[in-house]
Amino acid sequence: MALLVSSWSNGVQSVPEDYVMPPERRAGDTVSVCNEIPVIDLQENPKNNRSDIIQHILKASQEFGLFQVINHEVSEKMMEDMMLLYHEFFNMSIDDKLGVYSETPGAGVDCVLYTSSLNYAKEDVHFWKDTLSHPCHPLEKHTPSWPEKPPRYREICLMHVERITESYLN
Repeated sequence: MALLVSSWSNGVQSVPEDYVMPPERRAGDTVSVCNEIPVIDLQENPKNNRSDIIQHILKASQEFGLFQVINHEVSEKMMEDMMLLYHEFFNMSIDDKLGVYSETPGAGVDCVLYTSSLNYAKEDVHFWKDTLSHPCHPLEKHTPSWPEKPPRYREICLMHVERITESYLN
């Protein structure tokens, strides 16, 4: 559990050496310099033209490594709720996060909290991030594995997943 970077706020005085990317592996010159990042507009590509959206995403990912999605129909309220919820989650005590933490994510566990990537043990250099991941479909199968803390986690996630599903199906 000491691996969680979100638990280091008071104890780490400097970045551990195994979290510092060697200069030869940093993005540097390999990333294209541009004035603006690619924008994927989902209203220009309606649901029935998913292959165009996929092609735009692939191209942006390959050429720039990132992109912005607009007109995705995810409300500001939903984004704010989820950001607050994730702040609450990652600011909980280590003991409260222990129920979903895994040093070997992907080992048949639905909901998992891990540091860096799915291959932490095999990495030379780690990424400065913690990830909480859980599937949502079908809800009946996966919601029991979602975190019980913070107390409103399941309620907020469930409410928003249901809204997204309803919007997508209509």
